[in-house]
Amino acid sequence: MVRSGDTVRKPWTAATPSVHAYLRHLEAAGFPAAPRVTGRDAQGRQILEYVPGTPADRQPPMTAADLHRLGALVRDLHDVSAGFVPPPGARWDCAIPADGTDLICHQDLAPWNLIRDGDRWVFVDWDAAAPGTRLWDLAYLAQTFAPLVAGGDPAADAVRLRAVIDGYRLGPAGRVALPAMLARRTRAMADLLRRASATGEQPWARLWDEGHGDRWQGAADYVSAHRDVWRQALSGE
Repeated sequence: MVRSGDTVRKPWTAATPSVHAYLRHLEAAGFPAAPRVTGRDAQGRQILEYVPGTPADRQPPMTAADLHRLGALVRDLHDVSAGFVPPPGARWDCAIPADGTDLICHQDLAPWNLIRDGDRWVFVDWDAAAPGTRLWDLAYLAQTFAPLVAGGDPAADAVRLRAVIDGYRLGPAGRVALPAMLARRTRAMADLLRRASATGEQPWARLWDEGHGDRWQGAADYVSAHRDVWRQALSGE
């Protein structure tokens, strides 16, 4: 990926036409938190809007109000995505198959992919967009942004988790199902890195070597161990 003026150039893949159709749908619907897509340059690369700002993981932790806004933003994303009809023969490239195919999801809604520049928030790196479900996408968002990681304070983390979910306006059935989905989605990342350590698949094998596998495994154990805390926080008990 390279910057060229007010654009970013990225490799073109078999999934790019489908992802671009999705991004154009979001733009046409007025969703503000995705980069605009232009097309393909003379070198065969994607042309996307350059989004100025700093990734959220390099900024101070989000406040409860920020997390509530974040949840509302992703609710808007999912609502708009529900109206997208993929082009015939659409292809997608996502390392972890989701639990369903209800709508197209970003699949990596994490702090390292949210650019914040003042009041403008934009999610980047849509290359892994693919069919999924609201709860699958939301669980990853909540786990990475709360964040729910090893060594955390369950009581404090539960408050931050609820801020995201309240912002999303998740209904009662979803709140009951979310704690188990949090555990499943987090463990899926740990499992992906573990498999890659054996197969050498990149970039996941490199991330394993850098210690990300241990961090995701620790997060998965933490999320699973405190399911009752998350359930009580989300239900208001």
